[in-house]
Amino acid sequence: MKLTALAGVLALGMAFAGSAVAQEKATIGVSIPAATHGWAGGMNFHAQQTIKALGERYDNLEFVLSTASDPSQQVSDIEDMMATRNIDALVVLPFESEPLTGPVQRVKEAGKWVTVVDRGLSQENIEDLYVAGDNTAFGRVSGEFFKQMLPDGGKIVVLRGIPTTIDNERVEAFQKAIEGSGIEILGMEHGNWNRDDAFEVMQDFLSKHAQIDAVWASDDDMAVGVLEAINQAGRQDEMWVLGGAGMKEMIKRVMDGDKIVPADVTYPPAMIGTAIELTALRFVSNVPVSGRFIIGSELITKDNAEQFYYPDSPF
Repeated sequence: MKLTALAGVLALGMAFAGSAVAQEKATIGVSIPAATHGWAGGMNFHAQQTIKALGERYDNLEFVLSTASDPSQQVSDIEDMMATRNIDALVVLPFESEPLTGPVQRVKEAGKWVTVVDRGLSQENIEDLYVAGDNTAFGRVSGEFFKQMLPDGGKIVVLRGIPTTIDNERVEAFQKAIEGSGIEILGMEHGNWNRDDAFEVMQDFLSKHAQIDAVWASDDDMAVGVLEAINQAGRQDEMWVLGGAGMKEMIKRVMDGDKIVPADVTYPPAMIGTAIELTALRFVSNVPVSGRFIIGSELITKDNAEQFYYPDSPF
């Protein structure tokens, strides 16, 4: 199932919901990490907005939203949802895969619907529905943009995220996309999807390399740190930066034609809203929603940036 099918699925769902027999009350638990960084802040925003909209649309649905600052709190939140709210479904973006696998499996074994978002569990085939971004496409789209911007080749540096399968998929796809282009990666270091870490990594790159034509920051939070390091070094006119995930500040710079931030790549925190909405369809329609729903990555340029700009979002 692809993102392009979502509009049709939701339209069908609303049509079925309007004509189906009366549904019994259903309670959907939503368990996500707290807003500890920009992307998570955006995810929390979209979760709250979606729950509000669905609550107004469907009389038979109730929602329980919890945000956790660590895996143990998230486990406790889910156990509490089962014990005190008797949820009929769980939408969960695991803080970490391993410690959440057992608790989520117990929810499934209790006969509840399970939707897992973004970070998969450490055991396959537990969930009924999996919703995530396309990390391979994220890396490929980024690499293709570098080839477009550097047709004669160039020298670049790369900041990786936290050492994870997700990061590996992105980087491998990026490297494959720039093969044979003449683009040389001078250095590649982990910035851990963190502004401060990225700032330090970029300072090191700047001290080591007299020529850097572009930076793949691979994440908008890291891009913030990268840009600060470049500004402090006074090298703003020497290079451009590509992040990713759609932070509103970055999208605004793209909209305004900022030469140092010429584009961005989507990895929307709004995917949590997609997951909640698809889960809701399970209880208000006869539309099949099980399986995998992978949200493609798109290149954001000045021409289309406006449609990706959410000024009220914290991210």
